[in-house]
Order: sequence, then structure tokens, then C-alpha cells
Amino acid sequence: MKGGPYRPKSLMWQELFRLPFLHIPIYGYGVMLVVGFIAAMKVAQAVGKRYNIDPELFANAALIALVTGVLGARLSHVLENIGQYTQSNLSFWQNLGNAINIREGGLTYYGGFLLAFPSLVAYAIYHKVPVRLGMDIVAPCLMIGLGFGRIGCFLNGCCYGAECKVPWAVQFPYLSDAYTTEFQGNNLGSPVPRKLVKDQIKTPAGDIVDCPLAQYMDQRHLSELQEPIPVADAQVLDAAYLKSKGQLEDEGLDALARQQRADPVHPAELYSALTGFLIAAFLLAYFTMPHTPGRVFAAMMLIEGLFRYVLEMLRVEPAVAGAGTGTLTFLPPQSYSMVVAVILVAGGLLLWWAFSPRSTSRSAELREAVAA
Repeated sequence: MKGGPYRPKSLMWQELFRLPFLHIPIYGYGVMLVVGFIAAMKVAQAVGKRYNIDPELFANAALIALVTGVLGARLSHVLENIGQYTQSNLSFWQNLGNAINIREGGLTYYGGFLLAFPSLVAYAIYHKVPVRLGMDIVAPCLMIGLGFGRIGCFLNGCCYGAECKVPWAVQFPYLSDAYTTEFQGNNLGSPVPRKLVKDQIKTPAGDIVDCPLAQYMDQRHLSELQEPIPVADAQVLDAAYLKSKGQLEDEGLDALARQQRADPVHPAELYSALTGFLIAAFLLAYFTMPHTPGRVFAAMMLIEGLFRYVLEMLRVEPAVAGAGTGTLTFLPPQSYSMVVAVILVAGGLLLWWAFSPRSTSRSAELREAVAA
């Protein structure tokens, strides 16, 4: 790389600030969700005015989409990462609290889409808004919301990409998702100082016991843990054994923790944000051209599905189908998002055909024949 040594940067910014006097943290992820929500609603209202649709309908629809979308997105994320929310070292209530805590991220876009879309269709039918026109108006708004949401993911440090050595690679900090995943995977490139390891831990039963990782390092007189370690000893690599942010503050170890970095990865969140905004711009341009109602939405499903599938190749997600999974083993490993992306493309193709002028005219002729 020209211009000096390779030094990936980290721009993760989970907590933007704290409310004065109340000390309530305001998270970057949540702020981006709100910005995306408002931006998408304003675009929908502006486009709807051209067709004499009450802007208030889109404001209400946006609220419905927000509630159902967050519920579906969180449920999908929890199911996709069920092991993270069923940890044996945590109590039932602690796992449940982690499962419903969305302040620090953890929402799957496709899950939100699958629950919000039928809710919005039902709302449009109830208020007698042409469904296909409403779908076309909502399509670019979904991509705008996705774009801002992915920026929030980047600030939060979730949904990151695979390890790489490109000039724009990023390194996420201590206790980020990337850091803990690489640590527990026995492939973290940054040595972990003994000072950042807990001396004792609390068991699910409430007992205080010596930390296995601390014992492992002390027995070998290790001031730092350099991965990988022997596979037989890898069970000591549990992120729960690393000191929390609160412990770092109490023990004055903030500066030491700030030196810790995960290995360089693709900023997949920013790739997704950029493609989301580009797709939204394309859909808005296509909307202004003569087209069969419903095809803007169909185009959104097609294009987003294709881009998402390609972007998933730059991430490291567990396979749910393909080689090594016991399902559709003739295919390469396919992640959850890849499978949903394929379904999205198939659905887009189906809608594109269903909303073609020929199919629309045939449906009208059939309705007239039945009515006669």
C-alpha cells in the first residue's frame, strides 16, 4: 500500500453522547433508525402528494412499519443467533433481557420486511389506497431506511464483513462483536493482556469461582494471550471472561482496552448503506417514468436481493444450507441472508410477471367474465 504502512481504522461509535444530568446514553444505532424513519416517511409523503394521497396516511403507515418492522427484525435476529441468547452462564431473565434489548443493535432487515409488509398491505386495503401504487411509493422508502439503518450498524459494530487487507478495511474495538467473535474463534490477531481478563466469574447458580481463562494464563505465566492456542485448550476462550466496560472504568484500564483491536474486516455495513441509497435513487427515477403499477416494488425486491446476495459473500455468517449443513448439499454454503435473498429475487420475478400489462389485462378480463 503506497503512502505508508497498512493501518486500518475503527470508526465504531456506539454511544454518541449522554443526556445532561440524566446520564442516559444515546446510541448511534438508535439515532440512525430514527433518521431513517423520518427520511423514509418524508419521501413517502412527498411522492404521495402527487397522487392526492393524504400525507397523514403515510405518517400512520410509517409508525405501523416501525413497530412491526422492529418486532420482526428483532425476532429474526434472535432466531438467527439463538446461541447468543441461550447462554448457559446467564440466567433465563438475563438471556431474555439480552433478547429484547435493541438499544445497541441486533435487527435483521429481512425479518422486519416480512412482518411489516403484510401489515402495510392490510392498512392500505383498509383505507382504500391503491395497493400497487402504495407498494411503489413505499419501495424506495424501504431502501432509504435500510441505508440509514446500515450506517447505524457500522456505528454499533454489528453486521461486519469478512477479514481482509484492503486499504479501507476497519478494525473494531475491544468487546465489539468482531473482537469477541474472533477471540472465541481462537483467531484474534491482537494479544490479550492478562489485566483485561476477569479474576473471578459468577456462575448461573450465583457462585463466585475462579475464571478459567485467568487460571490458564496464570499457570503458564502469560502476561498476554496470543491466539491461536492449542485446540484442546480453546474452551477457555469465552468472551464472558473478559472484563466489562464498567470494570475497565473502575480499574483504570480504559487506555489499555483502547489499544485492543479486532482483525481488519470489510466495512460491509457501509457497502450495504451505499447500495441501499443507490437503489432508492434508481427506484425514484423509475417511478417518474411510465410503468405498470407494482413494478417499482418488484424491481426493488429483485435488485436488493441480488445486491444482498453478492454482499453476503463478503461476510462470515454460519451456513444454514449447502455443503456441510445436510440441506441442499450440492450447493456452496449458504447463509440465512443468502437464502432469503434468493427468495426475495424469486418473489420479485413473480411480481414483475404478475404486474405485467398482459397479466393485468387478463386479470381484468377474468373479473369481468366472472361478474357477467
